[in-house]
Amino acid sequence: MAPTARSEDIELKRDSVLKSLCAYLKEDSNSIIKEYLNVRSEEAESAIPQTTMGLYVIRNEGAQEEDGPEDVGVIIEGVELLSNLRSISSGWAMLFGLIYTLNLSYPQELKFTFEFLQKVLMNLDGNKLSPKIQSLKIKMLQ
Repeated sequence: MAPTARSEDIELKRDSVLKSLCAYLKEDSNSIIKEYLNVRSEEAESAIPQTTMGLYVIRNEGAQEEDGPEDVGVIIEGVELLSNLRSISSGWAMLFGLIYTLNLSYPQELKFTFEFLQKVLMNLDGNKLSPKIQSLKIKMLQ
């Protein structure tokens, strides 16, 4: 079933919110999300074994951001665990779930973003917040 324009719009908004959260928390989403053009998919394949944890995104050459990716996948410890996900936000959710389920440490360069997702949005162990996340939570509730 092909995605509708409405669902693509929602996915684009979710992707933008995740990237904006990283920017607000002064963390670099590019450290975990690697984007490639489909004409260079072999470059993505060769980078997989060197990737500790992350997402790969393959876009069609000449496609606009709002067109969505051709493929999104999850990599942990150099192994492609998931592929053919529909958006960056879906990949991020799957990565978060795998990290939490497998009891892995969050990537240090995005520790506040993952803490926010876990403790504020998912309300898992939300009693113990770092000062940075506590401040953001208070701002959200005002």
